[in-house]
Amino acid sequence: MHAVTGLNLSVRSGSVYGFLGPNGAGKTTTIRMLLGLIRPDHGSVTIFGLALSDHRKGILGRIGSLVEAPSIYPRLTGRENLQVLTRLAAIRTRRVDHVLRQVGLLDAAHRLAGQYSQGMKQRLGLATALLNEPQILILDEPTNGLDPAGIREVRELLKRLAAESGVTVFLSSHLLSEVEQVATHLGIIHRGRLLFEGTLQELQQTRSGHTVIRTNDPHKALELLQGQGARCCLVEGGALHLETSEPELAATANHALVQAGLRVYSIESRSQGLEELFMQLTVNESD
Repeated sequence: MHAVTGLNLSVRSGSVYGFLGPNGAGKTTTIRMLLGLIRPDHGSVTIFGLALSDHRKGILGRIGSLVEAPSIYPRLTGRENLQVLTRLAAIRTRRVDHVLRQVGLLDAAHRLAGQYSQGMKQRLGLATALLNEPQILILDEPTNGLDPAGIREVRELLKRLAAESGVTVFLSSHLLSEVEQVATHLGIIHRGRLLFEGTLQELQQTRSGHTVIRTNDPHKALELLQGQGARCCLVEGGALHLETSEPELAATANHALVQAGLRVYSIESRSQGLEELFMQLTVNESD
């Protein structure tokens, strides 16, 4: 059984690409292959149109990465942690203050890294990944172990990096609600194969949404619409859940309810969120 099979991803420059899949889908294996940490049994890894096997140094020099928890020297300051890396990788030292400013740690650069909060440590890890001025930033679960405030810090930082610095962010995470807020594009894999690639809006178009209708008599409304063949049900709070987001069908339902003497308080068309769409896609694939 192969962890990844025939996987081709199209990651646009300047995008935040959410790389998603259930546990065991092949996400971490893919990231390790992209970073040259493991080699594929067959085929090749191509980035920037170049084969990683032939242009390893040049390609990896254009990539920054943070896989799991960052490696930080707790007895060194934030600035000293970065200065050590600039000497090891022959990077210009003036990059240190630049990346500290990028991740919002310039004012805390003189403090020992061991005194940083988890969110600050994660941002320092991102600063190390940005030292070499990467074109692509590859992140595997960058918010693991963070509290809600830390998660928000990292989320806002990634959005800012893509929007202001033009860095392409390749993000693997199991926190779908966070990915939904930050990603411009998605790639969903399952059992090592690509199931979907595109924007959230394009994914929503592959699955119908629903319409929520509130009336003065939800039980009568349900009986009426079901009698006309509509697929609907009552949900918590007494709202009517109509299994369509098509405006024409919602208008037809509204007309039928009004003609029957019911008062319609509201009609709201809703698209499905990423979590619902993800579950439908991966569960159906497992059947």
